[in-house]
Amino acid sequence: QVQVLESGGGSVQTGGSLRLSCTVSGLTFDDYAMGWFRIRPGKLREVVSCISRRSGFTNYNDYVKGRFAISRDNDKNTVYLQMNSLIPQDTAMYYCAAQKRGSDNSCSTADRSYDYWGQGTQVTVSS
Repeated sequence: QVQVLESGGGSVQTGGSLRLSCTVSGLTFDDYAMGWFRIRPGKLREVVSCISRRSGFTNYNDYVKGRFAISRDNDKNTVYLQMNSLIPQDTAMYYCAAQKRGSDNSCSTADRSYDYWGQGTQVTVSS
């Protein structure tokens, strides 16, 4: 049984930082590209960032580029999202997802491409 478990969310003030973690079990982790998505209040789900199976490729939503950094540790079956310079518009439920059809050189920004999802972790940024 595949389990995707996010952690690290919380409440911070504008300009603060958080590091989200996502640990996956029940699959061969380095066979999967990984993505972070979010749902902001009143908005549809959107991609935040994704990373290829062996970290050779990353992609970022323009809203977070330069502030967020995705990484993964395949030995620990874990993907991270370092979030710096947080702003209130980053307030959202953040979800981690695993993409089986990922490659060493790509990852998808489309949520429909992902096979397994976590339950999410809430990030709240106050002004």
